[in-house]
Amino acid sequence: MLTYEEKLKIIEEFPELERKNVSLGRVNFHYANSSYDQKNVVFHLHPNGNGFVYAGKMTGYQTNDKGMVNIRDFTEKALRSTIRKSILSLIPKEIETSNEPEEEVWINDNTVTLTILKEGDMWNVYAEDTLDGTFTTYKEAAHYLGEEGFSRI
Repeated sequence: MLTYEEKLKIIEEFPELERKNVSLGRVNFHYANSSYDQKNVVFHLHPNGNGFVYAGKMTGYQTNDKGMVNIRDFTEKALRSTIRKSILSLIPKEIETSNEPEEEVWINDNTVTLTILKEGDMWNVYAEDTLDGTFTTYKEAAHYLGEEGFSRI
């Protein structure tokens, strides 16, 4: 098992992560450029060596209800790999702005359809004539619909 200091040294080698000291001597590391609400990559690294890495968008990990995997018994290789995969899972997915449609219909498994419509500088999501949400970018609107279980028609 790696010590707290060894884990901290490994984590601090990732320049894209920002250290945040929290209570009881614990440390979080945030990925500020996350394209999701999730910013914590390393959560509550404790001086006793316990801590968590976000794996909620990854397969092959046993996670808790917050999508975190316990790293208490991780090897150096496993810790580095898991942190790298976690960061990659949170990297913004680039969408070509030139390929953004003015209007697009999305559907879910229950055959409910929603429409993304560019209106001025904003992207609005409609359920028939009812406004469901307003977003500053197409990417945000598409991400919202994807998170809600919709896919492009």
